[in-house]
Amino acid sequence: MIKEIHQKLISQEVKIGDLVNVYCDNIKKRNGELNAFLSINKGSLLNQEIQNAETILHNNPEELLAGIPIAVKDNMLVKGLKTTAASKILEDYVAAEDATVIKRLKEKGAIILGKTNLDEFAMGSSTEHSAFGPTHNPYNLDLVPGGSSGGSAAAVAADLAVAALGSDTGGSIRQPASFCGLVGFKPSYGAVSRYGLLALSSSLDQIGPIAKNVSDCKIIFEAIVGKDNKDATTVSLVNNISPKDLKSVKIGLPKEYFVEGVDSEIKTQIDLLIKKLKEAGVSVEEVSLPLTSLALPCYYIIMPAEASSNLGRYDGLRYANPNGFNGKEGLLDYYLRNKGTGFGKEPRRRILLGTYVLSAGYYDTYYKKALQIQEAIRRDFNKVFEQVDYLITPTTPTAAFPIGAKTNDPLSMYLADIFTVSANLAGVPAINLNLGFNKQGLPLGVQLMAGRYKDFSLLDFSEQVERLLKP
Repeated sequence: MIKEIHQKLISQEVKIGDLVNVYCDNIKKRNGELNAFLSINKGSLLNQEIQNAETILHNNPEELLAGIPIAVKDNMLVKGLKTTAASKILEDYVAAEDATVIKRLKEKGAIILGKTNLDEFAMGSSTEHSAFGPTHNPYNLDLVPGGSSGGSAAAVAADLAVAALGSDTGGSIRQPASFCGLVGFKPSYGAVSRYGLLALSSSLDQIGPIAKNVSDCKIIFEAIVGKDNKDATTVSLVNNISPKDLKSVKIGLPKEYFVEGVDSEIKTQIDLLIKKLKEAGVSVEEVSLPLTSLALPCYYIIMPAEASSNLGRYDGLRYANPNGFNGKEGLLDYYLRNKGTGFGKEPRRRILLGTYVLSAGYYDTYYKKALQIQEAIRRDFNKVFEQVDYLITPTTPTAAFPIGAKTNDPLSMYLADIFTVSANLAGVPAINLNLGFNKQGLPLGVQLMAGRYKDFSLLDFSEQVERLLKP
């Protein structure tokens, strides 16, 4: 899609300003029912970006992202726009600088249309836990779009943006991409800078693209990938890998992922994909990731622990003052009265859990043990990728579920991440592809994974798989 739009911009069949206006009009028409965007870029800020894109396209006609309208999850800093993380605590916070990924996109001439809805501080799997209301799935407004990057996924699926950025801590790019019929790519940990991303779990968070096809995801990934001096965890990745001939590819099917509870239609569609891959000459074998059953409990110890530390800065004093000083209290009384009042139920739940597992007497029992399991999970993945090139699994157990169906049952909501959290724990790249649709017309997804830092190889292979999936 990006390449096709680029050709129209180059030929001047379409002008950048007119293209942006089309997407702005789409936002006006549909955002009221979808609640995908929390804030819109407009006025002088938007005009500056359009002028910048026109200059870049004129000077470098080969720049594919010049003039492309992109949405950004509202937990990344965009200078001059609000960054709320879908929380009342940051309701009026305006970013003073750009996140590294935003800076890199702007240098390529991409247009930032606005900021999209999410579960508060990216804590959720449905985009229902937003202080500004839930986002609705464009395929059925009664259903969730997935989370926590649900606003980004809904915006792309509903043609409110060409593509979007999301963040993925345990599946928050791949799961909404699955629910909305899109491609969602979580890079290897360290491949993309997290500077300017409001941290949830610093050892698991990663920024990545959501788009309608693999090619668009790859174009955006190439723009944002790479080492950043402002993020010490980043590494340099070089795309010097040629796509493999399918006859030389080895695929692993982790037996622990194909278990009872996975929707029968998802299983059937994956079986059809496997059949097509075999017909194309791909070698397919069953493999084992024996610690898969421990991944979810491990994740829900590490993530809340790191969240309780990262979110400690939102103390009701530095970023928001919901109740104000009453003139009679000291600082301790003020903290006791205010701290945490701006958080919703889900962030409070996770902060309390994280504080508990880090507390004296429980650190060794829970957090330290979870870190040991995480390292063992990494070893499991390293061992498997010595046998095969890629893994194929379901992305989610089911298609999108109704809004409100799981909000009163946190454990069932957490199970929505059961197939995605392992990639974050292991730090490996993972991608969701649209597998097709069920009998109700809802999108289904399939997940592909590769070894750490094999991001470009995974994207190249995903393009080949995408072609096989086309009717």
